[in-house]
Amino acid sequence: MIGNMNASVLFSLRLSVQVAAVATVFVVLVGIAIAYVLAMKKFYGKTLVDVACTLPLVLPPSVTGYYLIVVFGRNGLLGQYIYDWTGWSIMFSWQAAVLASFVVALPLMIRTSRAAFETVDPELIKASYTLGRSEFETFCRITLPLAKRGIYAGSVLAFARAIGEFGATIMVAGNIPGRTATMPIAIYSSAGSGDWQKAHIMVALFTVMSAGFLLIANRFSRPTI
Repeated sequence: MIGNMNASVLFSLRLSVQVAAVATVFVVLVGIAIAYVLAMKKFYGKTLVDVACTLPLVLPPSVTGYYLIVVFGRNGLLGQYIYDWTGWSIMFSWQAAVLASFVVALPLMIRTSRAAFETVDPELIKASYTLGRSEFETFCRITLPLAKRGIYAGSVLAFARAIGEFGATIMVAGNIPGRTATMPIAIYSSAGSGDWQKAHIMVALFTVMSAGFLLIANRFSRPTI
């Protein structure tokens, strides 16, 4: 029994790390691009884009999950075409958990990275342009290195948010033991079934991990002297 419990806990932990890691890769790539545009560009509808990108941060996770079903479900706005073309639906798979984690973690990355980009001295950017460097070269050589601490902090916070995602995940990925049962879902199931020993172990592990992520993020957030 103890062996089965340990195997179940390890599976949920491994799945949570896998989901969060994959989601964070996409969060970093997409989040940096959006944050840069919001921080450095002026365009019509910028406020609406900002609100749309931040909305998952304040919406209940169940509402976010509902929207994901509407868009990516088997009969969803995009999901129906994906299913017609491939015969595959993302719903109730570990990839669905990645999708949910990506959506809920992206706003943290955008807001943190945007704040970091906005602290970069505009005169340094102008000087780079004056020296003949393109916008992409300036981004790679000036803007990104100077904003890297904020980006690192955002990445850690996004990973922590992704690994702890529950509400949207359970709606789009479900609670399938040995397949989509991430740590938060496994904790919910264990508590619901009265398996308190298993729940205590996972809660303690999750608490220690989350505290560690916050310590790392705080370290990156401190200004260098």
